[in-house]
Amino acid sequence: MARISPPQAAEMSADQKRIHDLIASGPRGRVRGPLAVWLHRPAMAEPAQALGQFCRYDSSLPPRLSELAILVLARWWSSEFEWWAHKAIALKAGVSETVIDALRDRRDIVFAHADEALIHEFLTVLHETRHIPDALYQRAEHMFGRDGVIDLVALAGYYTLISMTLNVFRIDPPEGEPLELQAADAATAQRPA
Repeated sequence: MARISPPQAAEMSADQKRIHDLIASGPRGRVRGPLAVWLHRPAMAEPAQALGQFCRYDSSLPPRLSELAILVLARWWSSEFEWWAHKAIALKAGVSETVIDALRDRRDIVFAHADEALIHEFLTVLHETRHIPDALYQRAEHMFGRDGVIDLVALAGYYTLISMTLNVFRIDPPEGEPLELQAADAATAQRPA
């Protein structure tokens, strides 16, 4: 059960209403999940949602790669809402169901595209070690360019904030939607060693 509910429209302050309308009128088209939680702090919500809009819609990374990166982060943080919200978008952007299923199930992933493998490797190394070795950095800069590496790191930071918000305030997918990450973890725990 969620620890916090979005502010009700009739009870929103002028700043909350302004930020709500800004988000709802933008490319997202609605306010939900972490953005709805952030409305409680409109001074934080405004720059955070602007960074999110940049990471999702204005990044130099193509949607196939940015959506894969979002799923990698959702999986890393076991963020059900983020997984639920972006899985269909990732599929539509061209990430294969095979890659998505392997990521969900924490299996080794056989990538058909070198750029997807590098996104996964970069984010995994970053989260496991908190650093990027020179050789990996050079490969990423060669493949994505300087702007792409900057955008990837920004995306990692933003979707870490998203995932932490969702996890701390226990924001799950809508009622009746599957909790795929929990189901995958439970299935893994039941497999014989």
